Amino acid sequence: MNKQQDVSLSDLQIALMRVLWRRGEASTAEVAAELADERGLKHTTVATVLTRLEKRGVVAQRREGRQLFYRALVGEAQVRRSMVAELIGALFDGDARALVAHLVQESEIAPGDLAKVRRRLARGGQNGD
Repeated sequence: MNKQQDVSLSDLQIALMRVLWRRGEASTAEVAAELADERGLKHTTVATVLTRLEKRGVVAQRREGRQLFYRALVGEAQVRRSMVAELIGALFDGDARALVAHLVQESEIAPGDLAKVRRRLARGGQNGD
């Protein structure tokens, strides 16, 4: 998948991707087992979603005997950037400042968090605190 390509995922797809991001690689059965308690997903549902993600170029698939193993081809940060950009475009007319203002007004950001945001802005938006 192109590193610059937008990647927007559903909640279910993100849950599966988090398993792959955490493990590096996992079989369909391993992903299904990890998500069975959390979401009550069946093996067939997990297999279908992973196959669709593979067709989109979001994950890579390899076969070992009868088992399929998957690994992520996109990182969590790329998905986050893409989905936040989509959110800003759709709800805030492309104005990231409007999103930040909304979060502050709705008390989603605590005063201590504002200091962290200011430090990050002063560093040019680089990751880390």
